[in-house]
Amino acid sequence: MFNFEITKGRSRISAVIASVMIAASGASFSGSVLAQPSAAVAPAESSAPAAAPSAAVGTDLHAGKPAATESVDNPYGLEALWKGSDAITKTVLLILLSMSIGSWYIIVVKLLEQSKIGRQAKKTTDNFWSAGSVQQGAENLEGSSPFRFIAEAGIEATKKHDGLLQHVGFNEWVTLSIQRAIERIQSRLQGGLAFLATVGSTAPFVGLFGTVWGIYHALTAIGVAGQASIDKVAGPVGEALIMTAIGLAVAVPAVLGYNWLVRRNKSVLDDVRAFGSDLHSVILASASKA
Repeated sequence: MFNFEITKGRSRISAVIASVMIAASGASFSGSVLAQPSAAVAPAESSAPAAAPSAAVGTDLHAGKPAATESVDNPYGLEALWKGSDAITKTVLLILLSMSIGSWYIIVVKLLEQSKIGRQAKKTTDNFWSAGSVQQGAENLEGSSPFRFIAEAGIEATKKHDGLLQHVGFNEWVTLSIQRAIERIQSRLQGGLAFLATVGSTAPFVGLFGTVWGIYHALTAIGVAGQASIDKVAGPVGEALIMTAIGLAVAVPAVLGYNWLVRRNKSVLDDVRAFGSDLHSVILASASKA
């Protein structure tokens, strides 16, 4: 009987505790449910002020006000390279610049000279061979014409074949005189080509020296900073790449110009040699008739 009372009392206590826990949980659940509308209202209220700046921005955009932009200079360009470089880098740049200027000057001058000789060759065909004598034909040519120079050399050979020169055959003497004149013209046409060949072969190595010097600066910057950060390496490495590009930009036109001028010289010299051979035959024929 006592055990039953105890068991009945425990069951009542358990029922009270369970009812209290259910009531507490229900109150908390109802409180959370009631709190949700207030939380939903709060973001709506907070979003109202946030929409004001966007509306203001839209008003400014529709008003046509341009956005302010800042011009940022390139810190790795040629200007920055010249200002931030040392004496060795500037010396290399000046050497490459002088090579480039000299190469283009020679290319333009030799091209004009070869074109002029080509025009003079056409005039020689029209004016020289139609003359009555070699002297008159030479006078019909321009004073700067290489064909007139060869003709005058042949005329002088006929006049100066005396004294010890008489021991040399007249044919051989005239041939030597005309050949010497042709060689002088050839030497004049080849003037400057050695400079182009030198620039074409050495400019890449000069640029490579600037590249090595730029990499040296990059390694020095890394050693001083203690870390290989991009801001420490970008400047010197960019300087090295620019020096390589400049060296190639100087060498390539020099090589192409050299090969082009050599081929044009060959064509011009063919006309000069043909004129000298014909002149030699005319002089010998004139001397035999005299």
